[in-house]
Amino acid sequence: MTLNRAAQAIHINKRGFIPLAVLMLWLIPSLQNMVTSVLSDAFLQVSAFVAATLALYYGLSHHLDTSGLQRWMSHKRYREVIFAGVMGVLPGCGGAIVIITQYTQGKIGFGAVVAVLTSTMGDAAFLLISQRPEDAMIVLPISILVGIASGLFTSWFLPSPQLETPQHTIEPMKQLKIPSKFDIWVSRINIAFWCLLIVPVSIVALLMAMQYDVNQLLGLPDQLIETLGAIAGFACLLLWALSAKSDRFSELAKENDNILPKHWIRKVAQDTQFVTSWVVVAFLCFELVLLATGDGLLDALQQWGASSILIATAIGLLPGCGPQIMVTSLYLQGAIPLSAQLANAISNDGDALFPAIALAPKAAMLATLYSTIPALITGYAYYWLVEI
Repeated sequence: MTLNRAAQAIHINKRGFIPLAVLMLWLIPSLQNMVTSVLSDAFLQVSAFVAATLALYYGLSHHLDTSGLQRWMSHKRYREVIFAGVMGVLPGCGGAIVIITQYTQGKIGFGAVVAVLTSTMGDAAFLLISQRPEDAMIVLPISILVGIASGLFTSWFLPSPQLETPQHTIEPMKQLKIPSKFDIWVSRINIAFWCLLIVPVSIVALLMAMQYDVNQLLGLPDQLIETLGAIAGFACLLLWALSAKSDRFSELAKENDNILPKHWIRKVAQDTQFVTSWVVVAFLCFELVLLATGDGLLDALQQWGASSILIATAIGLLPGCGPQIMVTSLYLQGAIPLSAQLANAISNDGDALFPAIALAPKAAMLATLYSTIPALITGYAYYWLVEI
């Protein structure tokens, strides 16, 4: 029965096509080394960092008393905008979703929504921080400053929509279906997988970042760590596919639709597997395109110049973090300039746009428009002042 349920999840749900496609590519002899390298790099260079960061973030959030912070924000309206900007710049979408939820409950103003959607980079921040921390130190501070400035400007000068969400707004957890035995089984495997691996993988990732040959250091056969990393990376894809709740587009583009669960490591596992899956997709697509076209496409993308800023900003309008991870991967490969990456980081709203559209659609659309304009201004200003 369990095997039938697993087969059904893979074939019916859109997520299932990703591990299936990766497996098919992996079985092609001429592509095996490339796929192994992509899976290994995604897991050892990105997933380990994401899991360790989220464990710290969710672990603290699970035990942190925020009543004092709420009282501090309630005294001055501008304080909530500053706080929202800070929450948005945190890697991932958790901080932004918290602000959106507070807004739909009438606890904070629309300026805070604009601030958090402008400053957030979503899950793409994990990829940028792990691969180019020096560039992240440029993008993230600029994002938070632009987010706070946009939020304050909105609060003082721009019209804000009327909040039409009813007072009895349904909490996210109540909207979710009751988990089946299969869902519980997959969730337990998720927790066990990361409880076993998060510490050793984080240590290995740190050693690799310090340019140590971990195989030689531990007396292991050559490339054994990389092979195990590739297997673990594929396991992430498979667990992410089996954790899907529906066949909608949002299942592909966003993290699992649940709030902080009782066991916070479950949330760490789910979010890490989402980021891993999209990083693998982005890296594989790029490698396959280069394999088919050579360096010609990369050279063509680099010739876009200022046009890439407009395109990156437009992609930022798409809901979910998946498309934004693709943009960041293009930047990491040198296909687009930092100005385009910066514009996308400011324009994109991450997964926070999904609950915003569901609970306050007018506010979501207006906030997206308000974040697009500063994205274009910032991107082109950086291009003309720094890159030219």
